[in-house]
Amino acid sequence: MKPLRIAVAKGRLEQKTLDLLEFMGMDCSSAADKGRKLIIPIDGGKLEMVLAKAPDIITYVEHGVCDIGIVGKDTIMESGQSLFEVMDLGFGKCRMVLATYKERDFYKGFAAKTIATKYPNIARNYFEAKGMDVDIVKIEGSVELAPLLNLADGIVDIVETGSTLKANGLEEKEVIAHLSARLIVNIASMKMRKEEIQSFLNRLELALKGVK
Repeated sequence: MKPLRIAVAKGRLEQKTLDLLEFMGMDCSSAADKGRKLIIPIDGGKLEMVLAKAPDIITYVEHGVCDIGIVGKDTIMESGQSLFEVMDLGFGKCRMVLATYKERDFYKGFAAKTIATKYPNIARNYFEAKGMDVDIVKIEGSVELAPLLNLADGIVDIVETGSTLKANGLEEKEVIAHLSARLIVNIASMKMRKEEIQSFLNRLELALKGVK
């Protein structure tokens, strides 16, 4: 039988996932010497970990080439797709916020506001729910620059400590969503490989509780 395949975002979530798998009793030594490999056999090949960019994990799980994915809630929200979101893993915590200049009333006046963000879908959905029509500018780099350059009235972005906002004269105005790493499962895999996946999820849940 082919191994379960789990897609994980490179970087911090990758290491957190490896820590969890090791706590579950899996042999993850192959990951220590992975080099440039993007598919890594775990626990003697019983599991395969696929390293990918966060948005691609949604695609791989949706199309069934990976059975399981671990990705931030922000990526799920931005994708706008209906996914089988199974578990909040509790790590990678941060928040999606609306931030503007200090002591500036973002909602004052009748002129249309401009928002700079890496997450246009999240921003659009948020303001549509408020009944507001805003102009959205997609930024790939440091979104804090947009208000400083008078390109935008505010930003929608991920914040952990808020220190970058503070250093650039900005502050949180509203929390749009609390974020963390989530586990998603391909719907067909959950049906066809239910016993294997449920066993994995049970062990994972125990590991998150600190039980080996």
